Amino acid sequence: MKWYEMQGKDKDVVISSRVRLARNIDGYPFPSRLDEKSAQEVISKVRAAFGDAYTYTDLTALTPLEIRGYVERQEISQDLANAKGPHGLLTSDKSGVSVMVCEEDHMRLQCVMSGLALKEAYELVAEADDVADSALDIAFDEKLGYLTHCPTNLGTGMRASVMMFLPAMTMSRQIQSLSAQLQKLGLTVRGMYGEGSSAEGCIYQISNQITLGITEEETLDKLSKIIDQIVVSERQLRESVGKNDELCDRIARAEGVFRYAKMISSSEFMKLYADLRLGISTDITQGISFEKLDSLLVRVMPANLMLESEQLSADEKQRDKLRAEKIRSIIG
Repeated sequence: MKWYEMQGKDKDVVISSRVRLARNIDGYPFPSRLDEKSAQEVISKVRAAFGDAYTYTDLTALTPLEIRGYVERQEISQDLANAKGPHGLLTSDKSGVSVMVCEEDHMRLQCVMSGLALKEAYELVAEADDVADSALDIAFDEKLGYLTHCPTNLGTGMRASVMMFLPAMTMSRQIQSLSAQLQKLGLTVRGMYGEGSSAEGCIYQISNQITLGITEEETLDKLSKIIDQIVVSERQLRESVGKNDELCDRIARAEGVFRYAKMISSSEFMKLYADLRLGISTDITQGISFEKLDSLLVRVMPANLMLESEQLSADEKQRDKLRAEKIRSIIG
């Protein structure tokens, strides 16, 4: 099952957790400096290291729409989607781990899980890292740690992030102060698709910035403790907001639009999603699960909507109709 179809810990506030490790093969330039022959060599070495347990997808053979679908599902980064030379993706349905090949680094090993599951995701990625380390000569320095394209990843090469749903903090305008506080602690706050994306639907990604001079375990422990505190604060703020008539009416209207509207745009969906998710977490809305709602977060985005419906040439108006139909079919 995909991460967005599962029930995870603290799901009312934490949508998903992701752990990513940046690794490079010694003796080869970083992907931005690789010629086509060398890039193909790197890809062959990585594929051989992981063997038949992983399925390889040559992303250069896909259409822009298919590539966008991977981004919307959080399976690849925007940087990999924009890559020019040979590049691809290794996936394991069994472990849930994937490997982006020839993105900014030769390998980006990652695992995304539902809810707050940083340590569980790390354990799975660490197993894959052991596989890579045993089969490949990984670039490593005794002082600097793992050598990476971006100096900010030197050391562990690990980025751990949590995608959080924070409507109460957004409504109370505490997000700005939270972001400033987290920055002082070596963490950063971004939108749903990471760097450069906006925080639509009250969704924020919180991740570590420091990778040098700290262990993976210390990073995960620090981030987990801070996320726990944010979860408590968000829940307390939701209690203080209360189930007032205005909020209840807004959530009821959102549910009504989801159940009966004939056309829904992407931007409207994100606003309604936030209201309805808040309704589920405060028991105002009954009969709709987080799993169903979060699956919509992927399945009604433009690329995945068109791919799933097999209407690859749908224009914006047609997509809005398809989106409304898909929402009704999923939430019942």
